[in-house]
Order: sequence, then C-alpha cells, then structure tokens
Amino acid sequence: MTAPLRGVIAAIATPITADQKPDEARFLKLGQYLLDNGCDALNVLGTTGEATSFALGHRLSLMSAAAGKLDRKRMMVGTGAAALGDAIALTRHAAELGFAGALVLPPFYYKGVSEDGVFAYVSAIVAATAATPVPLYLYHYPALSGVPYTPELVGRLIEAFPARIVGLKDSSGDLPFERLLAERHKGFSVFPANEATLLEGRSGLFAGCISATCNLNADLCAKAWHGGDVEALATAVSIRKLFDGKPLVAGVKAGLAHVHRDSAIAQPMPPLTAWPQAEAVDLSARLDAARG
Repeated sequence: MTAPLRGVIAAIATPITADQKPDEARFLKLGQYLLDNGCDALNVLGTTGEATSFALGHRLSLMSAAAGKLDRKRMMVGTGAAALGDAIALTRHAAELGFAGALVLPPFYYKGVSEDGVFAYVSAIVAATAATPVPLYLYHYPALSGVPYTPELVGRLIEAFPARIVGLKDSSGDLPFERLLAERHKGFSVFPANEATLLEGRSGLFAGCISATCNLNADLCAKAWHGGDVEALATAVSIRKLFDGKPLVAGVKAGLAHVHRDSAIAQPMPPLTAWPQAEAVDLSARLDAARG
C-alpha cells in the first residue's frame, strides 16, 4: 500500500458551478495551487469540501478529475456516506484511482447506534475493497455526524484490520482524545484538525494536521511543520481565529474568493449560504492585515 500521509493537509474546498455541481476546473486549479504552496497533501471531499451535499455521481466524477490531474499519492478522499452501498462505491473508486487514502465518516443518519453497528459498517468497506486495499483513515467528527469513533472502537478496528486502518482525523478538538490514540497505537497516524498542534506534532506524536483553514494559511503551516517556525505558526493560528464562532465552510470559501480574486468560489452548496457581503469584505481586510 501507499506510504501513510503526513504533514500539512488542506481540507480543500469545492468550488461549484452555477447549476450547483462541483466546478472541476476551479477545483483542479485550487488543488494544484495548494500542493505548490505549502500543502504536503489534500483531503478531497471532506466536510470543508461539502462532500455530503453532492450526489454520488458528482463525487465520483470529481474524484476521477482529481486523480487524473493532481498527484493522487498526495490526496486522501472522503468516502463516508449514510448508505453503506454508497460508501463502498466511493471507497472502491478511490482504490481503483490510486488515491493515497480514503477518509471514512461513520454512518451518520441514525444516532445512538452501537459500536457493533459501526464496526460492521467499516468491516463491510474493508471487505469490499480487499482486492485493491486503499488505506483507510477514520473520520471522527461527532458534532456533525452524531456518531463517534470511540477509543475502544478505534482499537477494535485496528486489531481486526491492522493493515487497512492506518489513521484518524479528529475534528472534535479533543486534544486528550488525540493524544490517547497516538500514544496507545504506535504507528497509527492521528491528524488533529487544528494547525495549532503542529509544533507538538513535530515530536512524532501526530502525523500533521488536516485543516479547513489550510486553504488559506498552508505556506505558514509548512514553515511550522517542516522548520519549527513559531512566528509563522502564530500567524497561521491568527488566520484560523478569524473564523471563530462563524460558519467555517462558507467563510473559507469567502477567503479563497478574495485570495484568488474569483468571486465564484465564495458560493457554497445548499443548505449552506454565503457570508454576507459586509462580513466577507471585513474578512478580506483581516486576512491581508494578518500577513502584514
């Protein structure tokens, strides 16, 4: 299998067309820009990429476009879905295209499901992709999914499928949870979603970070991760804080629209809505000021 991903990973946003489909041309341009400007890898079709707002066919198409034009060995792709059959189809496609990994949300419609149920879901994905064994990263985001990957479940999955379950992205912000997994399972790649952890991660505890705001500060994060640059990280974190308490996905898109001088990027998929113009203008000024 592909070597585990490490470093600064942007949860890349997905620009959309006027008829509310992934804008593949803009996406590819943004993806290459990020890979050329600080990102070690990309998380395609994650939460920031609005994966669960797109139809299955649109997700499959964007995956094909990304694998055809960008470095597939520097990309993991979100393949989780509420329907097991969709998750299997997406993960198989990721495997066949040669992505470096698949990031798997737990099934997220029914709440209060048992760990046995989530284990069965992941087990089915593992079995269905055995012929082309793409590495699987678990995606822990209980605030949105409502279904956690508990430490006990993570350990059970690693024990059952040690060659396939290679890491976890944690978007809960629970640093003790992240440390527990990293310390308990040596060689298991734990990715916090906050770039503030990058300097701590350089010790070998974490594999890097997978962050929405790396769409806007990846160059600074790279200086921190690869060179231990404290000042660069402080600036990166100050950029992240511009979104505190505000809708993050639409905010990242507003920031990208400013940075790339392309207003079309600002529009999210329904049910998300774009930031009000006044807030977007204020964000643009603050982004510029953060970089001096």
